Amino acid sequence: MRLLLLRHGQTQSNVRGLVDTAIPGPGLTALGERQAAAVPAALEGRRIDAIAISTLLRTALTAAPLADRLNLAPTTYDGLREVDAGDLEMSSGHEAHQAYISTVFAWARGDTHRRMPGGPDGATFLARFDDAVAQVVSAGGSTAVVVSHGAAIRCWAAARVAGLDVDDVERTSLDNTGAIEIDGDPAGGWRLVAWSTDPLGGPTLRDDAGDDPTGEPLDA
Repeated sequence: MRLLLLRHGQTQSNVRGLVDTAIPGPGLTALGERQAAAVPAALEGRRIDAIAISTLLRTALTAAPLADRLNLAPTTYDGLREVDAGDLEMSSGHEAHQAYISTVFAWARGDTHRRMPGGPDGATFLARFDDAVAQVVSAGGSTAVVVSHGAAIRCWAAARVAGLDVDDVERTSLDNTGAIEIDGDPAGGWRLVAWSTDPLGGPTLRDDAGDDPTGEPLDA
């Protein structure tokens, strides 16, 4: 099955540099709405059988224009939500960002017993995301758009997708409505097809002035 792991559109927390992972979370900024609105045209001509979203509001809002264009009702999976920030929730600044992202990529390297300060360990996160992906696949179809979150997508992909190097993923940003395209299945494994660091609508929809905590490179 082909999965397009699409990061949600921009939120005010992204702009303000807040590690914001709680449910339901913020909506989209005006730029985030434009990013979401550009997705259908960017995927024009692609066969898409299903749209999956997390329990956070920003994924539903991002998926809405594509769902309307395709007349598909998105399915919600709790396991696709962002990596819980624990004690780092709503924190800002470089030190907090680095603590969050370094923990996430420690999990991707196999240190799944490491715990987010005041939050879950890597085994818990990967298990829930694995389960959500397995449910998406079991629902059938050949291609699904999976709207999730920056840290969650980068961590899971680095841990589970052949052809991705954890060091490279750690140093590579994933902008709002950027995407990682993969092919395979839970039993046979996943391989990388493409990585779009820029918004699917193109680089003009980037916001280089924002201090985005979950999509930024570790050393940003």
